[in-house]
Amino acid sequence: MAGEGSTFRLRCSLLGHGQDVRGLTRGLFPEDSFVSVSRDRTARLWAPDGLNRGFTEMHCMSGHSNFVSCVCIIPPSDLYPRGLIATGGNDHNICIFTVDNSAPLYVLKGHKNTVCSLSSGKFGTLLSGSWDTTAKVWLNDRCMMTLQGHTAAIWAVKILPEQGLMLTGSADKTIKLWKAGRCERTFTGHEDCVRGLAILSEMEFLSCANDASVRRWLISGECLQVYYGHTNYIYSISVFPRCKDFVTTGEDRSLRIWKQGECAQTIRLPAQSVWCCCVLDNGDIVVGASDGIIRVFTESLERTASAEEIQAFENELAQASIDPKTGDLGDINADDLPGREHLKDPGTRDGQTRLIKDNGKVEAYQWSVSEGRWIKIGDVVGSSGATQQTSGKVLFEGKEYDYVFTIDVNENGPSYKLPYNITDDPWLTAYNFLQKNDLNPMFLDQVAKFIMDNTKGQTLFSTSNQFSDPFTGAGRYVPGSSSGSSAIPGADPFTGAGRYVPGSASNTVPSVGGVDPFTGMDAYQSAAAKAENIYFPKKDAVTFDQANPTQILGKLKELNGSAAEEHKLTEDDLIILEKLLSATCNTSTETPTAQQLQTLWRAINWPEDIVFPALDILRLSVRHPTVNENFCSEKEHVQFIILLLKFLNPKGKQANQLLALRALCNCFVSHAGQKLMMEQRDEIMTQAIETKSGNNKNIHIALATLTLNYAVCLHKVNNVEGKAQCLSVISTVMEVVQDLEAIFRLLVALGTLISDDTNAVQLAKSLGVDSQIKKYASVSEPAKVKECCRFVLNLL
Repeated sequence: MAGEGSTFRLRCSLLGHGQDVRGLTRGLFPEDSFVSVSRDRTARLWAPDGLNRGFTEMHCMSGHSNFVSCVCIIPPSDLYPRGLIATGGNDHNICIFTVDNSAPLYVLKGHKNTVCSLSSGKFGTLLSGSWDTTAKVWLNDRCMMTLQGHTAAIWAVKILPEQGLMLTGSADKTIKLWKAGRCERTFTGHEDCVRGLAILSEMEFLSCANDASVRRWLISGECLQVYYGHTNYIYSISVFPRCKDFVTTGEDRSLRIWKQGECAQTIRLPAQSVWCCCVLDNGDIVVGASDGIIRVFTESLERTASAEEIQAFENELAQASIDPKTGDLGDINADDLPGREHLKDPGTRDGQTRLIKDNGKVEAYQWSVSEGRWIKIGDVVGSSGATQQTSGKVLFEGKEYDYVFTIDVNENGPSYKLPYNITDDPWLTAYNFLQKNDLNPMFLDQVAKFIMDNTKGQTLFSTSNQFSDPFTGAGRYVPGSSSGSSAIPGADPFTGAGRYVPGSASNTVPSVGGVDPFTGMDAYQSAAAKAENIYFPKKDAVTFDQANPTQILGKLKELNGSAAEEHKLTEDDLIILEKLLSATCNTSTETPTAQQLQTLWRAINWPEDIVFPALDILRLSVRHPTVNENFCSEKEHVQFIILLLKFLNPKGKQANQLLALRALCNCFVSHAGQKLMMEQRDEIMTQAIETKSGNNKNIHIALATLTLNYAVCLHKVNNVEGKAQCLSVISTVMEVVQDLEAIFRLLVALGTLISDDTNAVQLAKSLGVDSQIKKYASVSEPAKVKECCRFVLNLL
């Protein structure tokens, strides 16, 4: 930024858009360019013209079927060295453009309502926020994960510099910090809808809101400062390069420049809603407003507009009408106002407003410190009539509408709110309104006519807007629908207490020690040949097979003795379970019977404090194809999964958590089990990850093994959202796990997921997994951790 005390003045006004300019972003190519988007459904790329102080429209992009509300630049990649332009719209879509083509390269579909905010990160990731209350993480042309937790529209999103961290701001008045797809923290303090976010550093960010305040936060959750200055909604906030100064725009017709925490300058505009702003690399400020004009302001004298242009801008401002109802000028009583002589006294601060009465007319002036004079900013007029056609700024349930009508159906009954956009079909809106409020359909003609009369028949274009209820209230991340799995052959039976060495299919553990042949992080040549990666991609599920049937039955009998009468098993029941154990632990050739399975089902429904030996029998039995088919088949699986998930409650007994996790791992040995595990993946993983909070290393190993078994299945099917969830779990669990066997299994899972999949590699990088695992490349014992880690790092 330029020196102290310098003032921003108009550089140029750009005409081109036919309606409100709703979004702006600094461009990467050409230099000092920017992109604007508008309610006229277009995006435009502007570049400085070399000769004078203006900008030229390079090209106009179209692809949305409704208003375009936000824009961001996706950084350059090998494939697109000039970067890409992403735009979000009221048609629920995101269009991706190259910098030299007016038609989209591709369109991202998935949101169920207006996409109103976009932010790009490293490795091609894109974060979108929508009125459907969700944010989505995209990689190239695929949705990788959905962030759920807000209870109202998400108006603002930002990807933080530290990998894997994301911010969302919502009409529910909160800001949430997400890491690897999970909400880590919720920031509360704003008293109304959060509209904008801006990043100051890895540790700090700013937010602005409809409560007319700006807040500065630490990502640890602390609010460091609150800035006041605006008198109405603040729509957008942008930071100057290489410092902590920033600019804001809002519904009070102003652009405000903040330096060292103070509002240093206020620039009024001849438009009610100043929707958006961005700061160029040279420090110039670009703003877009409801009059469809883009204006650029500069501190540089050589880039300042001519005296004639500045005079024309001031004349336009002086002729603007200010509606006193907006509250921008405080309570106005025209009879008490002084005359023109009041303007002889200088103002006390920049941006101070003063109202005078001249020939019965109320005029508004603003003090300019740099010019030492009062500048007229408009005439204050009476109410602007009964309509609320104020370029779509009426908020209802956290969303914007052109109108929000109050409908009284009968004199004594309640009144209902009816939100309406001029792009909506009045009949469909009326029908949805009656349905939603359970009102008599005979009012349809009346309500539709009311809408048309009160909007003077204004309709722009007919589009189908779904009025689905956006409030899901889900407080966790749901990465799309789960897909079925393909058939995967049964697992190798690994030996030891759940320890295993991948690549070996026998019951003997080959030694993977010996001389460490690595000479560095990258590929190396040993005397014999290149080291072979025996760790991943893992082809088969890993199971927990170690058993001592005598001990398990002994414990079962002991606890049965103290069980309440309604739970007690008879002597015959115990003999039946003994036979089941010998049938499933390969000590007999008999096939488990229906009677044995019914008895086992009764036992695993024992009270929580005594159920663990029964869970252990289940863990061993479910490896048998007959048992697997029985519990995991279409008929039984719902109760079976509900029961196991109940035991994963982190407040429950650790023995039950451990054995339930091991039983879930062992379900993967047969086709029926794999199919069930993949169908219920989202529920199971969401519940299982909660067991990370304890510090029990056996639970951590079982959790890592479950993740690994999912990775094995996902490696064989192209389920992007499944892989994204699995990567998110690996990243989250890596943070807390200490045990190296658990770490090893997570590394094998990671390697398996990203093998032969460039999308998964990019997503893993964007979550910062590479920096999480680097420390394991230097572990000396066991050698397999170091070796596996280095193979994974080679892929990243």
